[in-house]
Amino acid sequence: MNKELIEALETLEKEKDISKDTLLEAIENSLLTACKNHFGKADNVRVTIDKESGDFHVYAEKTVVETVEDPVMEISLADARLMSPVYEVGDIVNIEIQSKEFGRIATQNAKNVILQKIREEERKALFNKFYGKEKDVVTGVVQRINGKNISVNLGKLDAVLTENEQVKGEVFRPTDRIKLYILEVRDTTKGPRVLVSRTHPELVKRLFEAEVTEVQDGTVEIKGISREAGSRTKMAVWSNDPDVDPVGACVGMNGARVNAVVDELHGEKIDIINWSDNPAILIENALSPAKVVSVMADPDEKTAKVVVPDYQLSLAIGKEGQNARLAARLTGYKIDIKSETQAKEAEDWYDEYEDDYDEYDDDYEYDDDYEYDDDYEYDDDYADDEEGAYEYEDDGQQDGGTYPDE
Repeated sequence: MNKELIEALETLEKEKDISKDTLLEAIENSLLTACKNHFGKADNVRVTIDKESGDFHVYAEKTVVETVEDPVMEISLADARLMSPVYEVGDIVNIEIQSKEFGRIATQNAKNVILQKIREEERKALFNKFYGKEKDVVTGVVQRINGKNISVNLGKLDAVLTENEQVKGEVFRPTDRIKLYILEVRDTTKGPRVLVSRTHPELVKRLFEAEVTEVQDGTVEIKGISREAGSRTKMAVWSNDPDVDPVGACVGMNGARVNAVVDELHGEKIDIINWSDNPAILIENALSPAKVVSVMADPDEKTAKVVVPDYQLSLAIGKEGQNARLAARLTGYKIDIKSETQAKEAEDWYDEYEDDYDEYDDDYEYDDDYEYDDDYEYDDDYADDEEGAYEYEDDGQQDGGTYPDE
């Protein structure tokens, strides 16, 4: 070996993230394997490698004996004294082995040992790299479309975006750059396997963390997210600094921050609301953009009765129940929504509706087993324009589908 080999090892270290010491250890093991294949055993073989120059020496440690029975492990006294007259029976003699003596098969096996070690270390380095990014967002480049699955290059390996983790309606072409949420990283015999998603609610959270400085430094906390991928997301935020408006921080100047996330999600609408420890206030905020007259929340049963103006009923429930469904997911409450007229017609509701709703300080607990009232059918009391803005009948104001009027 020489300095050219050391330079080659240093190049491998940079490109494949494998330490030079590990590669030198692989070379040492390969030489031991070659000796074992050539001599039948390698128990008495010792390898020394100079990490600076790349020079190496292979020695066979042989015991001095009067009569040699095992030439691999022993050397005669006469032969030992030809090397040095000081040797006596029982001494250990280091005899250098020339690698040129190795046969073709031994050399090929030694090469395979080195290549196998490089592959193992490369897989281990890749696994450790992506395992550290688990539950995080990475940028990938679309490589090809395999039926309903999409192959995405993440740098040093490819991940497969399966049909179940794709957002309906999103269309990608080769060379497109997309953000992906890493669900899990598995170590397999063929290398690390990375499971990615475009539908997971945490994708939205991570995108806001990358876009909003206040979320990065912990000033603003994202308390909860409910999402129907490709359609709408509701996100509850809280500020640890009374001087910082959490909704405004996430929206940004002229909506710059939230629009950056919306663009990445290909136009998915995002409602950003204020979080509250009071479940009634939280439910009222979660039903935005609908206006709420009264909320009666039971934190023990995790149920809530909500009264809205008659003309706001369809907006509160949402198209195909989406608004109520997302609010239920976000708050963890089963939400029963009625209009003022319906509430007055229902006797058990009317008594509670007449009283002010109680305030609670119950801790928030997410429960995905949400329910919502199916008694109402969606009617087109409001129109969804081409930008996704709702037109209200009462005051003509519009909400761009990004955050409620607080």
